Amino acid sequence: MISVLIPAKNEAGNIGTLVGEVAAALSPVCRFEVVLVDDGSTDGTAAEFVQACKDLGAQGQLIQHQASVGQSTAVATAARHAQGRFLVTIDGDGQNDPADIPELLRAAQEIAPSTEHFCIAGYRKNRQDTEWKKFQSRIANGVRQRLLNDQVPDSGCGLKLIPKQTWAVLPYFDHMHRFIPALVCRIGGTIRVVPVNHRARSVGVSKYTAWNRLWVGLVDMAGVAWLARRAKRPVIAGHQQVAPADHEKPA
Repeated sequence: MISVLIPAKNEAGNIGTLVGEVAAALSPVCRFEVVLVDDGSTDGTAAEFVQACKDLGAQGQLIQHQASVGQSTAVATAARHAQGRFLVTIDGDGQNDPADIPELLRAAQEIAPSTEHFCIAGYRKNRQDTEWKKFQSRIANGVRQRLLNDQVPDSGCGLKLIPKQTWAVLPYFDHMHRFIPALVCRIGGTIRVVPVNHRARSVGVSKYTAWNRLWVGLVDMAGVAWLARRAKRPVIAGHQQVAPADHEKPA
């Protein structure tokens, strides 16, 4: 099973369509669930999600935060409740295209037999954003590559796939969703980049500004670089399970 994780705040008008697109993309391919974390919305995001799941016959989970705590914490809540082997993160604004998820899954199935930890990262090659937002991303991506060398050209893309067992060993902190590839590299995981579609937002407004996207991100990069430098990955030379002798077993 795949769990599609959607963090959302005030995305009524986008969520119903997004759930329909997820169902259209994955129903012919695999079993799936959609896990929506409503991060303190004040509109009809939750009700729209529930109705879309019922109308489509899609398996879903709705988790509601009492107050907004941010995208990373919303993703972490969704991952904790997810039932799937693979977790797919996707933004709730409809700019990521669910039709790309099967390609991420194919890449994961190629890697999974030989690799315990990995991340399949989407790359928005033709971004449908303002020039100002794309300028901010170019700066952030350039600095990130110098500091972290996380092997991805676009860490801000919300469309990613990682095994649940990989997520379970990543450190949690606010804004961590922007650094998932770097954190996977830190534990010796494999990164694969898949070009994905990107669409203009049709409803609502972005929750990010130059301050909370770029400048705060630069501070976070320094913290992730600190974590990476202190990572140690032991090589297991042997592992034995020793059973007690028969006469030592309790009656």
